[in-house]
Amino acid sequence: MGWVRHGRTAWNAAGKIQGQTDIPLNEEGTAQAFRLAERLATDELRWEAVISSDLQRARETARIIAQRLGIPLLPADPRLRERSFGEIEGTTEEERLQRWGPDWRKTYGGQESDDEVTRRGMAFIDDMRKAEPQHRLLVVTHGSFLSRMLHSLCDNLDDSYIGNMSYSILELRDESWVSILHNCSMHLQD
Repeated sequence: MGWVRHGRTAWNAAGKIQGQTDIPLNEEGTAQAFRLAERLATDELRWEAVISSDLQRARETARIIAQRLGIPLLPADPRLRERSFGEIEGTTEEERLQRWGPDWRKTYGGQESDDEVTRRGMAFIDDMRKAEPQHRLLVVTHGSFLSRMLHSLCDNLDDSYIGNMSYSILELRDESWVSILHNCSMHLQD
């Protein structure tokens, strides 16, 4: 299963948390999606379908990739949405520090918990495995959701920031997920 974080948005550029607020790709994000699509078109590994969150930044990224690869774009799945951050959505780090203090990540209670994010992500994976057990599926989703899923599925992954348009690959071996590629963005380098 391949995992991709959507391309850059205006809110990413401004340092604002998006969460489930439906923000479109900006010009840079669209260009990033085309760059990953080109990389995937020349890779040895061939994806059979693309699925994404229903939020437009992920959906547009997935559309660009599916079109370039000539593979189906499956209906969007809301379980792949970004973590809900509640009132924090739309704020910058400075605004969060002013309003909720330096430990806002731990003390702010209005966001979706790790357990809730993991539960809906695992439900998606279980459903995909039942529907298409051998399907080589590329999933386009969001940073916090993606980080939570990758670390829930695989042990010993580095805890680096999941950048826009990062690309990861997990392979199921004997009912355990193994990281083949983690948080790669070489397609964005000039």
